[in-house]
Amino acid sequence: MQGRTIAPDPEPEKGYFYRSDHFEFAKQGVPALDPESGIDYVGKPADYGRQKRDEYTKNDYHKPSDEVKPDWDLSGAVEDAQLLFVVGQTVAEGDKYPEWKPGTEFKAKRDAMLKGTGASL
Repeated sequence: MQGRTIAPDPEPEKGYFYRSDHFEFAKQGVPALDPESGIDYVGKPADYGRQKRDEYTKNDYHKPSDEVKPDWDLSGAVEDAQLLFVVGQTVAEGDKYPEWKPGTEFKAKRDAMLKGTGASL
């Protein structure tokens, strides 16, 4: 679908997943999708995306200037929304719950929840 690739977090040391809004769900065992658009831009040099992200992080992230800019191309955001809709629809129409991968720190909490034991992390 959409010619996308799945890649691990390129900067796990920054802990973006643990600072995300959906982390509270994960702590309770609810599988959480961490949709990150990545930094690869079609038609741009390989380092373009990293440069733009570093610039945004340095100048705007969690600052008063952290807002949509007029020169941003949001066509990728439209594709992201379409993909996430399909993911949500697939989960809603599926016949089993999403699961954590084996070894994931939140899996035990989810397994206990599904068994009704209420065990905590």
